[in-house]
Amino acid sequence: MGTHEIRVRLGGISRQRVYELAMRRSFPEPVAELEQGRVWLAEDVEAWIAEHRREIADVEGEA
Repeated sequence: MGTHEIRVRLGGISRQRVYELAMRRSFPEPVAELEQGRVWLAEDVEAWIAEHRREIADVEGEA
């Protein structure tokens, strides 16, 4: 799962917001760094979203 897929999965948040989330210590480690950017295992990202959904929604609501 790349940043675009994460953006879509989280309801079209900005690319910058995905990068901010990916910098958090709690965010999963990428499995690869490609020319196009970092990629993560979908199940790792889905688990992270499930655990942090309320936190993500709260911050997005403030924007």
